[in-house]
Amino acid sequence: MASPGKKQFPLRVDPALWAEVERLAAEELRSVNAQVEFLLREALARRGRRVAPAPPPARSDDGE
Repeated sequence: MASPGKKQFPLRVDPALWAEVERLAAEELRSVNAQVEFLLREALARRGRRVAPAPPPARSDDGE
């Protein structure tokens, strides 16, 4: 299930590029989705564009 407040979109990626992102995500203990978001933020920062990090997901009081 997608995180609330996150934009979903289909992405076509070269299989070799995807495999490398998967390897990097595993090395850095991130999901592939989190790794893609990290890399996008990093690329934007190198171009002088800063994006505030997404707020952490809200926690319910019932422990879920």
